[in-house]
Amino acid sequence: MSIPSEPVRVLLADDEAMIRAGVRAILATDPGIEIVAEAGDGRTAVELVRAHRPRLALLDIRMPRLDGLAAAAEIRRLVPQTATVMLTTFGEDDHVARALGHGASGFLLKSGDPRELIAGVHAVAGGGAYLSPTVARRVIELGGDRVARRPLARDRLAGLTNREREVLGLVGAGLSNAEIARRLCLVEGTVKTYLTSIFTRLEVRNRVQAAILAYEAGLVEPLEENQPRPPSGVAPAQRRSAGQQRHGSPTGEQ
Repeated sequence: MSIPSEPVRVLLADDEAMIRAGVRAILATDPGIEIVAEAGDGRTAVELVRAHRPRLALLDIRMPRLDGLAAAAEIRRLVPQTATVMLTTFGEDDHVARALGHGASGFLLKSGDPRELIAGVHAVAGGGAYLSPTVARRVIELGGDRVARRPLARDRLAGLTNREREVLGLVGAGLSNAEIARRLCLVEGTVKTYLTSIFTRLEVRNRVQAAILAYEAGLVEPLEENQPRPPSGVAPAQRRSAGQQRHGSPTGEQ
């Protein structure tokens, strides 16, 4: 991924100073990312977002005064141009499910590969969404037996046109609207029109929910633990549809 002319401005919020230091050190290795503020609780995070207007707020789910989910909701209400990405750990399935329902743009595992952290920041900053491979698999597992759900997911996709299915697959693979437009030789406005139709027909609220449905229907597959990680800026999914490349890049805006 090419580094933008202006760095991605990020607010980092976690109540554990050592976690903040570790995340800050990882992000500092990328000259395309700038930490503009840090917070140790959700309320301070909201106040700092209002003051600094970063492109992205990286929020721990569990924080004092205001938890990450409530802080994300406040940020989306007060500063909608700031995207929110949740930092999560194993055992927080209920929180992940709630965040999905409230439109979080990404989920990153604290114990994940550092490259996923950088890739996720760039993906969301580029207008996409990002699920780390482990979180993606866990979210899918929350619904029960994936094999049993696959026919149901495919039934939901039955009302889509071939082009809409193609667009949905690319959403699941992690491509932004601009990247989908280039891949399919469309203008970006047409891609947005397709997405509006897809969201309505599938009754999903946001792009992450659409990507999960694409996973469940078998349009894309999250990486397994023993598969090589993608390079920075590439989303954790691989295309399975005929004629598509078997890699992704950032997931997205409508």
